[in-house]
Amino acid sequence: MRAMSVLVVGAALASCSTAPEPVTRTPAKQAEFMQLVGGKIAQAPISCLPHYYANDMRVIDENTVVFRNGSSRVYVAHLNGGCSGLGNGYTTLVTRQFGTADLCTGQIATVVDPATHSMVGSCSFESFQPFVRPGA
Repeated sequence: MRAMSVLVVGAALASCSTAPEPVTRTPAKQAEFMQLVGGKIAQAPISCLPHYYANDMRVIDENTVVFRNGSSRVYVAHLNGGCSGLGNGYTTLVTRQFGTADLCTGQIATVVDPATHSMVGSCSFESFQPFVRPGA
């Protein structure tokens, strides 16, 4: 009987795992990501991305967005919790600026269906990692 209760408790704890869902990318999105960061060197993550770098955004998957700054520098934004529905191609990522126009760690973004104007998900920015072409 005691062994049975230990198994039940163990199963309950295992089902409450907080491990993140694995990132799933289509082969086309993986190729796009590799094209954006290929040949570039990862730099130390930064906590805020100046707003003028946020004009050219590429959605890779529900956990990853890449901001391009010309051909020699990109910023890979990692999202906490994943933005549900972001990777489907029919939604848009909306942010609101409070106090600064920059995108910063912890800032909440919502995923909106532009056809219905309804929110379909939300997440927060975790970090922004620059990738820079050598010599740039």
